[in-house]
Amino acid sequence: MEFTREIYWNLGKGAGTLIPMYASACIAIAVLAWGFLQRVKVYRQAQPLNRTDNLGERIAGLVKAVLLQTKVLAVRGPGIAHALFFWGFFCLFIGTCLVALQADFTDLFFGVKFLKGPFYLLFSIVLDLAGLVAMVMLAGLFVRRYLVRPDGLESKVDDAVMHGLLFAILLTGFFIEGARMAVTELGTPLALWSPVGLMVAKAVASLGEASLRNLHLGLWWLHLVLVVGFIMLIPFTKFRHIFTTSANYLFADQGPRGNLVTLDLEDEAAETFGVAEIAEFTWKDVFDADACTLCKRCQDRCPAYATDKPLSPMKVVAQIGELAFEKPEANLIATVSKDALWACTTCRACQEICPAAIEHVNKIVDMRRNLVLMAGEFPGEEVTVAADNIEVNGNPFGLGYATRGDWAEALGVKPLAEDPEVDILYFVGCYASFDKRNIKIATSFIKLCQAAGVKVGILGKEEKCCGDPVRKLGNEYLYQAQAAENIELMKRYNVKKVVTTCPHCFNTLAKDYRDLDFALEVEHYTVFLEQLVTRGALKLSASSFDCTYHDSCYLGRYNDLYEQPRALLHVAGGKLIEMSKHERESFCCGAGGGRILAEENLGERIANKRVGMADATGTGLLVSSCPFCLTMFEDGIKGLEKDESLVAKDITEILVERLS
Repeated sequence: MEFTREIYWNLGKGAGTLIPMYASACIAIAVLAWGFLQRVKVYRQAQPLNRTDNLGERIAGLVKAVLLQTKVLAVRGPGIAHALFFWGFFCLFIGTCLVALQADFTDLFFGVKFLKGPFYLLFSIVLDLAGLVAMVMLAGLFVRRYLVRPDGLESKVDDAVMHGLLFAILLTGFFIEGARMAVTELGTPLALWSPVGLMVAKAVASLGEASLRNLHLGLWWLHLVLVVGFIMLIPFTKFRHIFTTSANYLFADQGPRGNLVTLDLEDEAAETFGVAEIAEFTWKDVFDADACTLCKRCQDRCPAYATDKPLSPMKVVAQIGELAFEKPEANLIATVSKDALWACTTCRACQEICPAAIEHVNKIVDMRRNLVLMAGEFPGEEVTVAADNIEVNGNPFGLGYATRGDWAEALGVKPLAEDPEVDILYFVGCYASFDKRNIKIATSFIKLCQAAGVKVGILGKEEKCCGDPVRKLGNEYLYQAQAAENIELMKRYNVKKVVTTCPHCFNTLAKDYRDLDFALEVEHYTVFLEQLVTRGALKLSASSFDCTYHDSCYLGRYNDLYEQPRALLHVAGGKLIEMSKHERESFCCGAGGGRILAEENLGERIANKRVGMADATGTGLLVSSCPFCLTMFEDGIKGLEKDESLVAKDITEILVERLS
């Protein structure tokens, strides 16, 4: 038996079927193209940006992200539902294309059928089950969005319309199949290979052949109208993300993770710096708004939003889109609000989880740049004072730069000006140089290096703030001034390798300084010490203890350094109990984005929330690898009066206690 079906059963192959079918398809595609063309015109009003380099790599990334739904599946519940719906509907789309190819081309013109035999049986059952899965998942997503509706999940009327159209398309497809099968296949082996269609066929079989033929004919044309309507509506609804989100994978930033654009401050043609209007953004910033699905994943992970501050990354992206298409001349900063912009900690949790490859952080920093460089505004007087201190003394505390290296004298560590022959340069940073609590970290690191036979040098009074806090706050001018002095200094001393104990210094020197002609090898101390332990140069005696570890945003999400700190704790005898949010899902300490310099006046303190998570582990010890984090945590422990149940320490302090 040749297992196949008459594809145009009850319709015929003539012009009466093919002409209106393909004419309507052409109209739908034309409307689809016209709709997106109107949106492209809006994108082009913004600034140019090249995102088509390394095209082969970009296409590979697009195919992987779309077909495997890798970014969508980062959140299991709705992610699995969306992925299953996509795979089901994608199978139906491919199947429909194959059916059309055979019926309207290979069979019509050459009498060749490839949908037959065992292959057709497999084809039939796969598409049948794919349609069922798509319907069930679509219904589940509808219930989540409109009936259960998690807090913060926004929906528009067009969402419901498009959901309804999709469900109607799938449902009419099964009834078309069932009506045909009730007349032609009931009781045959072929019917068993379309189990869902067979169920429908049995349900409608009592209607009689004439009624079933009429039902089949009417539903077939209704199905076509629904499909055409759905396609034409795509550019005008949120469902444009079918194309825009996919394209956004192609246009994703392939530079160093978290890198900001380094402004050319000497560009005489530049009238403004930063962004205050839509036209000052790049086209990609506007395109991001069209790629957004309002899934609220970014909002759910934003530490500012979670602590009742007026920032929602999702809302910022949506506001950019609304202004771009409705009021492009409006003041963007006034729309987003200054409080929302200053609340960001640049932790990248939003970008890490975004299933649409949207770049939130750079948009916020660009608007901050306009506030600082063009309007001279900071989030508070204390930040203005800190910036002035950095400009004058090279540190935010206003302490004399001449005392920057005093902490190291008792350890026998000399500045490079006195002894440039060293194995590594320790770029100490402001907190480990001046803050009494963090000086203990610097001291511990030096002792660990000396125990491993590593000769360490520092810049001492010549070292300046790396510039990260003020840069993230928008003061690109001050950042570049500090960076230029540090870079010139390290080049002069012919430094071979730089190690930092601050993830912010590490990220800035290892990535941001590259745009300013700095090419030295830079490592965070957790990587450097882990290598010493692995080589046997640093010997530690393990002593069992319980702890929980906080992943610094700038060490983890910015640089993928998750294993080395944990490896060091393991070698020291640590039994690690993870907090509810850890590694890529780690909750920010609240100090990033320059917030270490600013008072936290709105909502709950971010550090308090993180300290609460640490306290809930019951370990009594919160370990970090960042001076900003440690500072925030100790303030949080005091503020929550957790002094008796929780202690905060840096990894270096734990390791130095276990030197053999």
